[in-house]
Amino acid sequence: MSKALNLPNILALFRIALAPLMLWFFIDRNNPIFSSWHPSWFDYFAGLIFVIASVTDFFDGFIARSWNQMTKLGGILDPLADKMLVLAGFLGLMVIDRASAWAVFLILSREFFITGLRVVAVSEGKDVASTMAGKVKTVVQMIAIGFLTMNWPFATEILWLAVILTIYSGYEYTRDYFKN
Repeated sequence: MSKALNLPNILALFRIALAPLMLWFFIDRNNPIFSSWHPSWFDYFAGLIFVIASVTDFFDGFIARSWNQMTKLGGILDPLADKMLVLAGFLGLMVIDRASAWAVFLILSREFFITGLRVVAVSEGKDVASTMAGKVKTVVQMIAIGFLTMNWPFATEILWLAVILTIYSGYEYTRDYFKN
């Protein structure tokens, strides 16, 4: 096995594969093969996939740091997997009318903008390490997706908290880019 294809990167690739599967359970609820399913089953399966993906997100980072298996490929795959999971979750939740289109638009716009900014920063040799605000933003986004998926109380409020943290962390990245 090549150094780039290590366990953390395999876990990130697995997470990338889970994102469209989760989206499928959100948006393909009228497929005839699911005609005997109770509607809540779609939420449970999407939620289960989301939990599995979130756990692999923790472990790929933990293993990469603990076993000194951090690679350039992992530096690309991990954030890509995170973005795909967030994209699948929020788009799917918007399609089933559980997430505000404005909230999803703001979150995804920030994600695309900062991803582009990070690419430019790397090309200029600048440090693009995650900030604490970025990490908190990711956790709150994941909690929002989980709450919205399960249709739990306060899901909408958590979504808007995620929007605020997403915009703030985007501001931090932008400020730090221009400061450096």
